[in-house]
Amino acid sequence: MTTTAPVTATPQPPRGAEIRRHELAAFLRSRRERIAPEQVGLPRGTRRRTPGLRREEVAQLSAVGITWYTWLEQARDIQVSVQVLDALARTLLLDASERAHLFQLAAAADPTPAASCPSVTPALRETLRALEPFPACVQNSRYDILAYNRTYARLMGDLDAVPPEDRNCMLLVYTDSDWRAAIVHLEETMRLMAARLRASMAGHLGEPAWKMLLKRLECESPEFRENWRRYEVVGNRSKTKEFLNPYVGHLTLEHTDLWLGPQAGPRLVTYTPKNEETRERLERLYELAAGPREPREQRTP
Repeated sequence: MTTTAPVTATPQPPRGAEIRRHELAAFLRSRRERIAPEQVGLPRGTRRRTPGLRREEVAQLSAVGITWYTWLEQARDIQVSVQVLDALARTLLLDASERAHLFQLAAAADPTPAASCPSVTPALRETLRALEPFPACVQNSRYDILAYNRTYARLMGDLDAVPPEDRNCMLLVYTDSDWRAAIVHLEETMRLMAARLRASMAGHLGEPAWKMLLKRLECESPEFRENWRRYEVVGNRSKTKEFLNPYVGHLTLEHTDLWLGPQAGPRLVTYTPKNEETRERLERLYELAAGPREPREQRTP
């Protein structure tokens, strides 16, 4: 009698997606365990045995379900939105390199300006430089600051000290204490900017980066929520603006948008002095501005 040996299936190596899920799970655990509760405003307590944060704490701080987050750390095959990845990156206090690694492991594109932005040409950089001592920057229709010169960096505090992913005029006006203190007519400015954002957003409904910005503003600013509920819409226009600069004092400036293409997308924003006193103070501010003289630009981590 002839017997046939049982056929044993050859183990297949893990697929790329599965490997990424396990790497993502390990990375999240390692980042969670390194953060002390005090770093995110939580009490340590006397019975904590978990190093760093608990899973439920990360889920709560990121506004996601505990079951869903647990599955993520268990390398389950689940879909992860860029909004959730952004929230996790903030909760886990990831730096630029760690944030880029998180999105890469999740096979997702980071929509923040810190990760990707329209290229700023050498000619445009030279224009920013040539405009000094007048403040100038390049923004997109979502108010992300894509590049800026030395004087703009110190117009409302220290923009260089702001993390690249937070260099957004809407966020700064509504949540940054330095910017809020520098704007003379703050309430009017906030209401106008919310109305301009609503007008711009009509052409970008459903896009992840816009949804992320809107959700963050609504979560972090009661004033934004109130202004957003007004459903006001305002187009772009030049106007006089006043600032209380922390370095040189009161500035009265004419704000102008110069569009860089046929569509209402990226624009060159300039501030020119309305009087001789402001002109002299801008010159002093330019001399006081620290750091290299090259216009700053968002770069891929």
